[in-house]
Amino acid sequence: MVRYFLVKGRVQGVGFRWFVHREAAELGLRGWVRNTDEGHVEVVASGDPEVLDELKSAIKKGSRGSRVDAVIEQELDESEDEKLGPFVIEGAW
Repeated sequence: MVRYFLVKGRVQGVGFRWFVHREAAELGLRGWVRNTDEGHVEVVASGDPEVLDELKSAIKKGSRGSRVDAVIEQELDESEDEKLGPFVIEGAW
């Protein structure tokens, strides 16, 4: 299963992408996380539904110093998985 999350709140400049990366990698998920120009964070993750639910719970909780106001979730087509590799932070050095 492949899911897209749009995370709104104070999620840029507080280590949120690194937090999501760590959580997703520990869960063995594939995909990516990146900032948006609007000040949000986008996540695309692929894995078992139960494991994706664990990631969603972690995202809702947020990292230390962050504030998650909303998580918008959308299921993507399974074919999107073919484009994904090990979980990475896009746009990081």
